[in-house]
Amino acid sequence: MSKITLSGFALLSVLFFGSSLENYAVQARQNASDASTGTLQKMIVENGSVTLNVDLNGLNGSNALVTRPAALQFAAATNSFFSILVFNDQLRSAESGSIALVPQGRPVSLLPSLLAASLKQLVVEKLPADSAFDMVVRDAKTGFMFFKIEGHEYDYDAKRQLLDVQGGRLLMSKEFAAALGRPADANSAVGKISISARMQPIEVTQLINGEPKSMVLPALPNPNPGTTPGPDVIVGDLPAMQQFGSAGTQVGVAIATTSCNAGTEDLDWFALPQTDHPVIPQNLYRMSGGADNTERFEQIGQSWLKHAFTALTLNACNFGCNGVGGSHLGSGCSDPYSASLNGGQTGIGSRAWVNPFTGAYPSTANNHSSHSHDGVSHRVRVEVDDLNQSLNQGATYFAEAQYVTPHEYMWCQAHPGECNMYNNVSYRQFSVSGTTSFTFSPLNPTVWRRPAFMAWTGMTMNQIEPDPGNDGIWFVAYKVTNPSAGLWHYEYALYNENLDRAIQSFSVPLGPGVNISNIGFHAPPQEPGWANDGTFNNQGYSSTPWTVTQTQDSITWATETFIENPNANAIRWGTLYNFRFDADQPPENADGTVGYFKTGSPATVAIQGPFGGGSPTPTPTASATVTPTPTPTATATATATPTATATPTATATTTPTATPRPTPTPRFSPPPRPRPTPLPRP
Repeated sequence: MSKITLSGFALLSVLFFGSSLENYAVQARQNASDASTGTLQKMIVENGSVTLNVDLNGLNGSNALVTRPAALQFAAATNSFFSILVFNDQLRSAESGSIALVPQGRPVSLLPSLLAASLKQLVVEKLPADSAFDMVVRDAKTGFMFFKIEGHEYDYDAKRQLLDVQGGRLLMSKEFAAALGRPADANSAVGKISISARMQPIEVTQLINGEPKSMVLPALPNPNPGTTPGPDVIVGDLPAMQQFGSAGTQVGVAIATTSCNAGTEDLDWFALPQTDHPVIPQNLYRMSGGADNTERFEQIGQSWLKHAFTALTLNACNFGCNGVGGSHLGSGCSDPYSASLNGGQTGIGSRAWVNPFTGAYPSTANNHSSHSHDGVSHRVRVEVDDLNQSLNQGATYFAEAQYVTPHEYMWCQAHPGECNMYNNVSYRQFSVSGTTSFTFSPLNPTVWRRPAFMAWTGMTMNQIEPDPGNDGIWFVAYKVTNPSAGLWHYEYALYNENLDRAIQSFSVPLGPGVNISNIGFHAPPQEPGWANDGTFNNQGYSSTPWTVTQTQDSITWATETFIENPNANAIRWGTLYNFRFDADQPPENADGTVGYFKTGSPATVAIQGPFGGGSPTPTPTASATVTPTPTPTATATATATPTATATPTATATTTPTATPRPTPTPRFSPPPRPRPTPLPRP
């Protein structure tokens, strides 16, 4: 590893690149005859991370005697032209250039408004050698300088081609101090900066006695073999599922996942304690009931989140990997995580820490201190009776996984229209063997970019996006069957893909004189409370079934409100809940009502319900399968202000056919449609 301090940098530049390449400053052990013979590389930033650790009190002119630290985290834009010169694997100099900064993680509050408005267009700029300061932080579009940087040190690891810049102090510039109305604060220290960058050569020159004898211009990695603009992680395969333990009436299961970056941008993959990598929930579902075992579709298990840590450079999805790995999943590349890795309990963190739409989570989201594990802790927790094949003959099982990452959201904010947070879920059918312990075998190919509930035979679904650009999406799916003369079974499934506000209540209207019976509710098991699990008072989420209220014209299921219990059994992201009853009247188009848990007004959603009198619509039955329409792309807004709930877009569909690795489907925002009419009975 070579190291250069700021004080020696200008001198080295003069000695090393003065009037002749014969005037190299070399290590003492080198002989004069070979001092200027070797390999000279000019290198630029391939990727990396930059952190501005600022003092909010200092930035805001507070007289407080203590600091109020905040970390502004950024990714270094790919191929930033911040260049260094390396001779015989020793760092010799840095040249004028800049690193474009891409914001990562949750925005920091209480920043001066001028700095907050420039966060998406900041650069770290290396100034010419004769400048008063070596580096500065400025707005790339306006040129406004926020900070000068002094006191930093450059370290270069030739083996890993890593450049670190550490110890730099952030000094408030005269321009920034004047704009804040505090000119006396110019040159005051308000934080520190650290840079870690992977470098790549763009010129390689062979020198003999100071004379260049040959030069090679290496090809940069292909930046965009992917097909989707921006970073776009999908679940490319679910190759295996295994049981790893048991406790009481439950077993612990884990699902292997293969991620693929379908995007044209390398996807951030920095391991904890950095907070710009994907998290991976795993879920298990069962379709069963009725004469053909397709009456209902239920979630029977869910895990905590695997935190991704290092990306490989495979090409499992055949996008054409560009070779970038480690702290990034390269464009077109894939990365496999085995079932044992995804089931490793200390590598799993609570879902409660994560905003599923922005992908934001704290650096402590995987804290396992002060608790111990049993065989099912944090894994896909499933009741034995839900898998026992003596009790579930003819049932069908589906594994599901999802990748949630802050990089996609941050890219969406900076590039409206390139928002890839809605296609990160895939599923695969598995067979199950056993009665008390279980083995699993994959049956059909993994279905890309589709939640598992879309495998429910004969269902109709609607997608709802209550606050486009500020929160995620959820779905209602329903199926009405006619098990016997004069009796109709109504089955509803509400699936939350990445809606942070969650769902607190669901109401179905009833026609005059309708009689209902066999009222039911189903939800997957929840984790108990754990120390540092992100829930209120570390109590874990409640598993209390929703209460049912029936009036003359409706039936409503509800859990506690957020004010009553922040840990109530709401439909949080990555989960599916079921609601059901039998009625003596056939189905007609109706408006259900959904109440949100954290924020937002109740919303109506197109479903079917029982009504007395009138001309009933035909009873829905299974029909020819079609591929569901793509989910809409959210439009990013500058300020995430909740709005009144919008009228949901109703999209009629039936069960999709599992197909092997489809090519990416163009995304669009479909126009509003009328509520779907069920297909006629054959």
